[in-house]
Amino acid sequence: MWKIYILALISFLIGSSQFVTSGFLDQIAVSMRISVASAGQFTTVYALVYAIVTPIIVSLTAKIDRKKIIMCSFAIFILGNTLSYFASSVVLFTISRIIVALGAGISVVIILSIASQIAPFGKKASSIAIVTIGFTIALIIGIPIGRLLSTSFGWQSVFLDISLLSIIAIFIIYFFIPKVENDQNTSIKEQLKLFKNPKVIIGLLITLFWLSGYALVYVYISPFLTQGLKLHSNLVVSALFAFGIACLVGSKIGGYCADKYGVINTLLVSMICDIVALSFLTIFTNSTLCIFIFLFFWSAAVWSVQPAQLSNLASLVPSQSSMILGLNQSVSQISMAVGSVLGGTIISFFPMLSLAWIGNIGVLISIILVIFLKKKNL
Repeated sequence: MWKIYILALISFLIGSSQFVTSGFLDQIAVSMRISVASAGQFTTVYALVYAIVTPIIVSLTAKIDRKKIIMCSFAIFILGNTLSYFASSVVLFTISRIIVALGAGISVVIILSIASQIAPFGKKASSIAIVTIGFTIALIIGIPIGRLLSTSFGWQSVFLDISLLSIIAIFIIYFFIPKVENDQNTSIKEQLKLFKNPKVIIGLLITLFWLSGYALVYVYISPFLTQGLKLHSNLVVSALFAFGIACLVGSKIGGYCADKYGVINTLLVSMICDIVALSFLTIFTNSTLCIFIFLFFWSAAVWSVQPAQLSNLASLVPSQSSMILGLNQSVSQISMAVGSVLGGTIISFFPMLSLAWIGNIGVLISIILVIFLKKKNL
């Protein structure tokens, strides 16, 4: 079981590089003399490259040892983050994010697949949840510390730190990550065949709408807190810490509930709580205490969905779970791209708080899809 935590360390580094920009998006915008909406499109570029290229790489590397692929992809990951440190223009930073996305995509697919294969009997959802804890820890300490570092040393310094930690991670991977052969056909042709399965399509659409609704707010979380909720800038780091801790709590609760009460029930309850908490967050904008309370509950609700949804997808076609999880990673990144583009458009014409209400629509559609999927399984 301890090897699962090694995989969580890898996901932490990947998550930090992806999520950290949300913590100082406003600073990037000022540094590069662009709008916050324009700065949000760095997320779009990262997400689209991740979504489009990852399935192709998974297919092309199907016969190569998984451990070697992780190490190679991490080398690319380090290169991209190092380039981000030196980025002083929109073009150079965009290129660096493309390189990071190339390295991160294949690594995430592999560690989720390994976690699923080496998980103890009856603990698949919990094991996946542990791996996703790496992402939640990136939210807990990665984003707020990234904000602190960017304020003190400049936002580029954050990416240098990630590169240095990733070099250490390569050695950990070499000595501790087990060799797990890819026992599934991951060709593009086989991946496309999955779209003939209605349950797989519904499952991926659940991710698309749910995560797009979340991304609308998350990508712009710093300006959402300061401009939308009128939270004092001195409290942003504290709010991001609360947000991250809630992610950890939600991920653990989601994994536990999925194993004990069932995946579908966990998805429905978590998504309903997501909508309720985010709605109340936009109502009580005059109370700092209420902002922290509902920000915490919203974050916990969102991340309790994650392990349940991954377990749900892995169970749809067990013999092809690796491919489905890989496709889900692509859909997740497309969702982030949709959220960043749509969110940037919304805040260009409407109040910042509009992000929350439109985001809730996406979650509501996901609830309907979960109910539909439940009926198909009866």
